Amino acid sequence: MFSTFLRTALIAGFSLTLPLAFAADAGRVKTSKGAVTIERAGQRLPAAVGMTVQEKDVVSTGADGSVGISFTDNSMLSAGPNSVLILDKYAFDAVSGKGAMEANLARGTLAAVSGKMVKSAPESMKIRTPAAIMGVRGTEFVVKVEDPAAVR
Repeated sequence: MFSTFLRTALIAGFSLTLPLAFAADAGRVKTSKGAVTIERAGQRLPAAVGMTVQEKDVVSTGADGSVGISFTDNSMLSAGPNSVLILDKYAFDAVSGKGAMEANLARGTLAAVSGKMVKSAPESMKIRTPAAIMGVRGTEFVVKVEDPAAVR
């Protein structure tokens, strides 16, 4: 009876951690300069070139930091100094070319080049800022979000 309980507890525990361990990779860090971190599942990790980026990651850059990320649909995002970018949603089917990306630029600067999913469905990529939501229908854009404390 105890071994059945233990087996059930282990299976339940693994089923809770599997989604975190095998989360789909949305893209990779292509460039990282200065202080750049990725917060994932409560851990803050230095963002090294080649590191994967996943849905729900929070990418932060310091005063001397910048990061370039290439996604599986060939979209590219680059964040400048003092930026906080949250990848709220990312899904892409390489066969159909369909998917969705939603990110939130809480602070800083962001340059973006859309990829295959936007060619398939122009409304599939959205970037939120504290003041607006942008649907990316073109191929490139740049946006800057001032630090609310600096504006006052």
